[in-house]
Amino acid sequence: MSTVELTRFRVLAEKTEELLAARAEMLKDFEGDRTGFLGARLVRLPDNEWLDIVDWATPEDFAASREKGPNLPGIARFFAAIDSLVVAEEGTLAG
Repeated sequence: MSTVELTRFRVLAEKTEELLAARAEMLKDFEGDRTGFLGARLVRLPDNEWLDIVDWATPEDFAASREKGPNLPGIARFFAAIDSLVVAEEGTLAG
């Protein structure tokens, strides 16, 4: 079964454009560098909050990605636009 990463975070209003501009580069870096990365969706929520839904082939792939952190410029740029983490969770796709 595939693993789903759910990360909810806040972005200051003045950094929203920067976050969105960095998104494509971050996804490209993930595609080239993260084994088991299947795709991601970014959801804008009220009050400057966002939900990033990332699909991984296995829990081990997700764990390996977390260990790498922001190791490439596109990933680092996206992470730098985030003001604060609200919650990060991991689940298994059920259907």
